[in-house]
Amino acid sequence: MSAVLDARGIGMTFRNGDEPTDVLKGVDLMLEPGELAALLGASGSGKSTLLSIVGLLLRPTTGTITIAGQPIEGLSEVERALFRNRRLGFIFQFHHLLPDFTATENVAFPAAAPAGGISPAMRSRARDLLARVGLADRMDFPATRLSGGQKQRVAIARALMNNPELVLADEPTGSLDRVAAEQVLDLMRQVNREDKATFLICTHDEQVAARCTRRITLRDGRVEGASRSDGLSG
Repeated sequence: MSAVLDARGIGMTFRNGDEPTDVLKGVDLMLEPGELAALLGASGSGKSTLLSIVGLLLRPTTGTITIAGQPIEGLSEVERALFRNRRLGFIFQFHHLLPDFTATENVAFPAAAPAGGISPAMRSRARDLLARVGLADRMDFPATRLSGGQKQRVAIARALMNNPELVLADEPTGSLDRVAAEQVLDLMRQVNREDKATFLICTHDEQVAARCTRRITLRDGRVEGASRSDGLSG
């Protein structure tokens, strides 16, 4: 089976006036189907930039990316947006739920927005996902009535709405207390095991990394090392 993610020679240079800053310097990264990988690094190491490039939110200065067999560099902005919506899932540190929407409507949004509305099939899928993440009794609650941990569970369900090949999580437990963080981590591990969903989790938290089956460390814009484990720590 081909790699879910194959990134080669990824470089990223930002310019402040005439002064260039090399944030990524020839990063190679490959993820196999079903991996639960932690992307670690200190502030300024380039991990958030790399996650944004893999998520097609930024174009790299150099290098190539293939996701689920699809080369990315030749895609137009419209094609990138469609690919991002249909084949990638996103979980953010701050859930970014729509406050006036119910949990069901928030989960259905990635499918409903391009279609111009929520179909019965979309609603059914969203409600099934909410039941799966333990929110069967909160499906019709507006986002404003959910706790922080519940909002992040909705965000996980939303990320899975379109059955993405790759789920990208940016500090997904960073805004939660330890109990809620553990529950969210347990849920991501469960989805990873049961659905063979591939996760790349950007984090600075060693306890999060210990629950993953692979650690990828960035330092000064380069991959410093990678290791595997059973992900049973913590």
